[in-house]
Amino acid sequence: MSQFGYAIRQLSAAQKSAKGVSLYSRYVNRPAGRVLAAVGYSIKLTPNQVTIISGVFTFAGVVMIAVLRPSPAAAVAIFAALVLGFALDSADGQLARLTGTGSAAGEWLDHVVDCAKMLALHMAVLVSFYRHFGLSDPRYLFVPVAFQFAAVMVFFGGILTEQLKRADRLRSGAGGPAPAAPASTLRSVALLPVDYGVFCALFLVFGSRDVFLVLYCCLLVAHLLFMVAFLVKWYRELSVPGR
Repeated sequence: MSQFGYAIRQLSAAQKSAKGVSLYSRYVNRPAGRVLAAVGYSIKLTPNQVTIISGVFTFAGVVMIAVLRPSPAAAVAIFAALVLGFALDSADGQLARLTGTGSAAGEWLDHVVDCAKMLALHMAVLVSFYRHFGLSDPRYLFVPVAFQFAAVMVFFGGILTEQLKRADRLRSGAGGPAPAAPASTLRSVALLPVDYGVFCALFLVFGSRDVFLVLYCCLLVAHLLFMVAFLVKWYRELSVPGR
């Protein structure tokens, strides 16, 4: 059996729970990440190296957003860079589980790169709005600022909640991860507006400035609504000891 085939079989049998994961992440990004993790395993990449490669593709997309004038060709290039970076972001964790080389430093690096991309992407959109969109109302420039705020709050709130729940289980003597609840298809569909993969797909219409602006604003509204819902949910969960 080839190393690639071995890696695919092992990863297919050891996937994380699909609870709280959108349809895109479950059926597109994770499978793509599995293939890339198997490729990384075959050529002896480490999880941290995959994380860095993921960051390279993502920030190449960020630079293109800020620099290139909106066009169909730019849209395809940006989408390809961002979506490949996202798939590699899934691959690093899968490779770490496959090789048993996960570490606190690797998890830290992964989260730092994720936070950096959240900040940089919306800053790049702001630059593009200012340079290329010819917006008649300068108040539109606050849209990427609000989007950045909501995206970072959801990201940081989710990560912090996960860590605090883990610490609470250790204090209570439960140890290990909580039992995974069955994945809900309805929830997976509902989470699509705040899935990073859907945000990447938004750049396919980057060449149509009016369409992009409308859809970007729609995703902003979704992020703001989900941000409030998530923050309330996470606070309530953490208010129940040992949950």
